[in-house]
Amino acid sequence: MNTPTLPGLTPDPVTVAAEPTPTPGTRAARFALPMSRKIVTEMAAEYGVCLHPVTLRRTDLHTGLTEVVDLPCGSTREDKCEPCAKRARRLRQTQIREGWHRADEPAPGPNPATDAQRELILLRAHLEFARDEAQRAAQFDQVPAIDEAIGEVEEAIAAEGLRGAVAPSHDSDDDNHGRRKRSTRRRQDAPDLPRKKVEPRTVGKVYTAPDGTQHRPSMWLSLTLDSYGRVLPDGTPVDPAAYDYRRAAWDAVHFARLLDRFWQNLRRCVGWNVQYAGCVEPQRRLAPHAHFAIRGTIPRTVLRQVATATYHQVWWPPADEPVYTLDRPPVWDTDRAEWIDPDTREPLTGWADALDLIDTDPDAQPAHVVRFGAQVHAEGVTPGTVHANRTIGYITKYITKSAADCHKPDTDRQRDHLDRLWHELRVTPCNERCANWLLYGIQPKKAHGRLQAGRCKGKVHQRATLGIGGRRILVSRDWSGKTLADHRADARAWVRNLLGITVGATDADAVDQDDPPAYAWELARPDDPDLPPLQHRLLKALSQRAQWKAALLAARDRASTGSAPPAEQTA
Repeated sequence: MNTPTLPGLTPDPVTVAAEPTPTPGTRAARFALPMSRKIVTEMAAEYGVCLHPVTLRRTDLHTGLTEVVDLPCGSTREDKCEPCAKRARRLRQTQIREGWHRADEPAPGPNPATDAQRELILLRAHLEFARDEAQRAAQFDQVPAIDEAIGEVEEAIAAEGLRGAVAPSHDSDDDNHGRRKRSTRRRQDAPDLPRKKVEPRTVGKVYTAPDGTQHRPSMWLSLTLDSYGRVLPDGTPVDPAAYDYRRAAWDAVHFARLLDRFWQNLRRCVGWNVQYAGCVEPQRRLAPHAHFAIRGTIPRTVLRQVATATYHQVWWPPADEPVYTLDRPPVWDTDRAEWIDPDTREPLTGWADALDLIDTDPDAQPAHVVRFGAQVHAEGVTPGTVHANRTIGYITKYITKSAADCHKPDTDRQRDHLDRLWHELRVTPCNERCANWLLYGIQPKKAHGRLQAGRCKGKVHQRATLGIGGRRILVSRDWSGKTLADHRADARAWVRNLLGITVGATDADAVDQDDPPAYAWELARPDDPDLPPLQHRLLKALSQRAQWKAALLAARDRASTGSAPPAEQTA
């Protein structure tokens, strides 16, 4: 039973005071007004206008007419240019959608060689034979002339329309013979995989339902790295002192090579050319993982088996503990042109000598081995469903953000975790020429005096990448049969077809077909007198975009209602 409140003791209701209106003419009133330039930038971004265009000067070589042209910057990061980044994201989504559930092979076979191409190949063979005969007869004075002729023939072969090089250059003979080869024998701690001959097909299997309908489903796959210690829901380690930051940094640096090995093993295991398109992004614990759309279906047990058996060995000199510190690194000896110890003045071990020690040691172990974690998630996806569209959005969720911006640190624990990982990445070697090898007593390959340990310019050492140094968007070669330029051209053709625009009619009437227009392009300088201010150019582009959007919406309405299209236009 509740005790009644005595009269006169009832609390007054809490009233929220209204925000006072600033007095006109005061500083607060002026600050309450929106900024006109900011509104222009916001509206430009809303209509898809590039905020940082590349300004070029185009000169017609026939008439001498010069005009300033703004081209989109093409940035793929929304922190640099949000409209261009969104456009790039939509393009990647279109690429994934067109190649995911294809029922036919996307890449046609090459055209047969022409007679002229075959004659050039035969001429190249005769020159190779003549060079070998000159070397066998010790006529070394004739070799330079033959090499010059070989270079001219190879340029003609490339101009004739043949892809690739006919043969390696003779200048690289020493490098090829000096390349180190190590045993490819599989590790004892990795399970064996069945190996089949890879068929050239790229499309998936067709399934027939009891009612006779046929289905061609596909899959999406998520691959993660192993654990480096227990973490909390916010991604930070439970015990930062026990968290293996070194292994996390090395795994992040070599994660791309592990993915390449996975697709190679998967294709050999299933026996057909598996196609994929996906994105690499960091988890909340800041370790990279990957999401892929796979054309066709593969049993989940096979995917887990291949992930368990896949690894990448890094055969580099040992780099467990640094020999030197960042505040006292080795010093460069100008007279000897090599790095030396700051105390003993002894030279550091050369890169070739360090690799020779590994080759001569029968019990040598790789400096690092990268493996996947136990979490391998795979799901089947039916084409044309809501789940398929949602999955494409999930795969491309973070492609417009830098790796460090995918999960913003909000607490001190998250910021400390990011700092400790970045400091470990700063001193982790990224390649054979990395300056960080100096910290481990090794002279990098082709060392020079400008190296600074802890300040390597490699992408993996940047704070924004979190060790993901390669491409974050990974698309196999035979995915959609198109490049990004082809997908852009398809989008423009669709818009022109919807608007009823014919391209090139005006130019064909104004210029002779035998003398097509020729232009000279150059970058416009910011101090050029005929270059309008950026705000003027943004307003002009905003007006143009608004007109295009209105025309496109009107064309869509006509197409949906089935009304007659307008008279044909000319662009």
